Amino acid sequence: MPAVKGDGMRGLAVFISDIRNCKSKEAEIKRINKELANIRSKFKGDKTLDGYQKKKYVCKLLFIFLLGHDIDFGHMEAVNLLSSNKYTEKQIGYLFISVLISASNDLMKLVIQCIRNDLVSRNPIHITLALQCVANIGSREMAESLSIDIPSLLVSGDTIDSVKQSAALTLLRLLRTAPDLQMGEWTSRIIHLLNDQHMGVVTSAASLIETLVKKNPEEYKGCVSLAVSRLSRIVTSSYTDLQDYTYYFVPAPWLSVKLLRLLQNYPPPEDPSVRTRLTECLETILNKAQEPPKSKKVQHSNAKNAVLFEAINLIIHMDSDPNLLVRACNQLGQFLQHKETNLRYLALESMCLLATSEFSHEAVKKHQDTVITALKTERDVSVRQRAVDLLYAMCDRTNAEEIVGEMLEYLETADYSIREEMVLKVAILAEKYAVDYTWYVDVILNLIRIAGDYVSEEVWYRVIQIVINRDDVQGYAAKTVFEALQAPACHENMVKVGGYILGEFGNLIAGDPRSSPIVQFQLLHSKYHLCSPSTRGLLLSTYIKFINLFPEIKPQIQDVLGSKNNMKNPDVELQQRSIEYLQLSSKATADVLATVLEEMPPFPERESSILAKLKKKKPSSVPENSTETTKEPKAMPAAQINSDSTGSNPQPSLQISSPSSSGSADLLGLDMDGTAPSINAGVGGISSGGGGGDLLVDILGGPIPSVGGGTTNGLDASGLTVGAEENFQKFVCKVNGVLFENDLLQIGVKAEYRQNLGRVGLFYGNKTSFQFTQLTTSISCPGQLSSQISIQEKEIDPVMEGGAQVQQMYKVECISEFTQSPILNISFTYSGANQKLHLKLPVLLNRFMEPTEMNADSFFTRWKALCQPEQECQKIFKATSPQDTEASKVKILGFGSSVLENVDPNPDNFVSAGIIHTRNAQTGVLIRLEPNKQVQMYRLTVRSTKGEVAKTICELLETQF
Repeated sequence: MPAVKGDGMRGLAVFISDIRNCKSKEAEIKRINKELANIRSKFKGDKTLDGYQKKKYVCKLLFIFLLGHDIDFGHMEAVNLLSSNKYTEKQIGYLFISVLISASNDLMKLVIQCIRNDLVSRNPIHITLALQCVANIGSREMAESLSIDIPSLLVSGDTIDSVKQSAALTLLRLLRTAPDLQMGEWTSRIIHLLNDQHMGVVTSAASLIETLVKKNPEEYKGCVSLAVSRLSRIVTSSYTDLQDYTYYFVPAPWLSVKLLRLLQNYPPPEDPSVRTRLTECLETILNKAQEPPKSKKVQHSNAKNAVLFEAINLIIHMDSDPNLLVRACNQLGQFLQHKETNLRYLALESMCLLATSEFSHEAVKKHQDTVITALKTERDVSVRQRAVDLLYAMCDRTNAEEIVGEMLEYLETADYSIREEMVLKVAILAEKYAVDYTWYVDVILNLIRIAGDYVSEEVWYRVIQIVINRDDVQGYAAKTVFEALQAPACHENMVKVGGYILGEFGNLIAGDPRSSPIVQFQLLHSKYHLCSPSTRGLLLSTYIKFINLFPEIKPQIQDVLGSKNNMKNPDVELQQRSIEYLQLSSKATADVLATVLEEMPPFPERESSILAKLKKKKPSSVPENSTETTKEPKAMPAAQINSDSTGSNPQPSLQISSPSSSGSADLLGLDMDGTAPSINAGVGGISSGGGGGDLLVDILGGPIPSVGGGTTNGLDASGLTVGAEENFQKFVCKVNGVLFENDLLQIGVKAEYRQNLGRVGLFYGNKTSFQFTQLTTSISCPGQLSSQISIQEKEIDPVMEGGAQVQQMYKVECISEFTQSPILNISFTYSGANQKLHLKLPVLLNRFMEPTEMNADSFFTRWKALCQPEQECQKIFKATSPQDTEASKVKILGFGSSVLENVDPNPDNFVSAGIIHTRNAQTGVLIRLEPNKQVQMYRLTVRSTKGEVAKTICELLETQF
């Protein structure tokens, strides 16, 4: 315990000695209970206890608590010690509070007042004790109460350096507890701490400033030049210049790392002098990495390499200086054969990012042989994994066949933990860079042969799509898969591919006696009893197609279809297929049979599911950009596996896939329009029923973000993210739903409104398995909107874990009527690339409207009173959805107005009323919607005392019908 010897607390020393001398647990408890009773009586009975005695008894309570016993008294005495001017008494008081008083304790307000008294005192020791207590507890109440006192300490010229260090770290702790903390006038002055003479202050402040920058980068952008200036002074100094802050001959390595990370929150400096100075800093760091080590101790290399790797991360982030990028690549290349496993791992990981830059892609390719060697010889599986990632990232048209060949060779002995990902990557590379499509077919069939258990359905679906869409490869595919099926040990995925391709194109090889129709049938049927029910169903579909292709073997196939094993199979799907296929082959004419079983048409142009699956599995391993995107022709036509059954009695189909892997799952638990597609193998082949979301993601399609340069996910002419408008329109008549979704992020909205106030909850779902970093959100109000509505947002944590969901709340107030919606700006870093979204936040004028009940007399009296032309807005438009009465009522109620029954003489018309609430006024709105079901048209009339309100409400409601 502190201060036992120095302060002469003999009673405490004796008590501790007694506890240590106890021979049993029972004896210890007895001694403790005796002491607790004595302390309790002292606190209750003796009103003249001095500071020393209170300190002694509080120390004993602390010691008892640390032994694992509950303490339910003594808190007030500890708080009283905070008022003491003696260091030891104040120290024990703060120690007791930090350990034993929770943030919700009733005494916390009194504690905060004592802390504030110490913070404004001129005694640095008392200030430091108070700051330590705040940092240990770090409650939101403390953050809100001390949000002015602590920053003022930090920027005050009278504060000594050690206190500034503590204040910076304490403020950082409070910001993590309360990210929305407002610090008033001190915010802009904090960045100047980077210029402080004391390196300890700068080091502490750097962590604080980085947190503030992630919260509001624009407000603190002045830190860039200061950080560059400080970094320049550090990297150009010798270890003797900063002797007190030199770690094994490396000047201020931890501060250097923090400054380099801070600069990664901004694009390259616009000021030419600052940019030049930063470039010189980075060149100096790269030069020092080439110098002979000044020490053989591992601490020296660790510190030097920490600065080097962070500098390389900044170079990759800036992605603007070809010389630096190539030098960084060459430096990392030297680490690929380093004896330290961690360095090899970090080098491979960083080179994956460099491979996505057009400036350094070729430089990375020079290390291809070294990476292949690492793939084969590395002992650590995580390093081998990074080698796979790097080979995938450096692959292009010039080296695709070699890299794919090496990956296929390694796949035979690869660790089971990485085989599935390797299969996906090989499949993607083979498709993306295939010049000869026969090579692509060979690669996929080799994948199935080598690692069939790890070949997902998306991979074999994809090869079928490619074969069907390309006439020039169909015969080769049929011949190759026929040969592959003759292997004694044939994986079930090979049987699926073989059954499908031979069912479609077996006639192309039937002229050869070695692959005659009966031989093809017998070969496939020899695998039938070894397969799962889903594969058997696919083979039955192949058999019925054989009857159409090869009528001469119809009897043999009918014997199989009519066998007892199939006609009475306990699996309902197989039994149904057998019965219906047998009836079809027996009763249908040749023309009908040919029509029903015609060859699958080419698949429509859609996106590839393989890349989507890889991104979902491990996003960071999928390069987001490549120089190939501008050099190579478009990849092979992608297709959705799709053939919907038609007619009142559709042909039986066998479902063989769960919902799409394209990431369309609803992470937020909100209802989404449409359903995820399912993949079925039916008579016509593999089919996808239903709608909702793309199943497949094209390898070269869509906006491809660049590392460092970032992406805005495609912006329209207004600067908003493309594709979000349709979802936004759904919020005109509802308050909950999905606002935006792509492969990385899903944004859901749940809102509630009452009069002129609203609360909007945004739910951000990370659909990947990797972190989003530097996550920031902000609201911008176009035009006059900033004076028409008030929005208060709650900050969110800048880091979102993979698969996580975070909530952000907004308080909205309608000050006056408005016509536009606020813009939600989202920025985050994913896999080294800065992602940006600009979405309209569904805050609309009708959300502040409350429904009003009126009878016919009141409605039409009011309607006639609003007879001025400027008080009315009328639209006549074509219906965009069925004119269903109940659906229309639901939309009007969801819009925020009432549905007044028995008011309009025409029962088909809808009459509605509502009141829009603003801060200081209420505006009535009358609505009349007249459908003409014969011509599928609407006439919508809105009247209001304010013409602008009538126009806005009319335009919003028009979009819903």
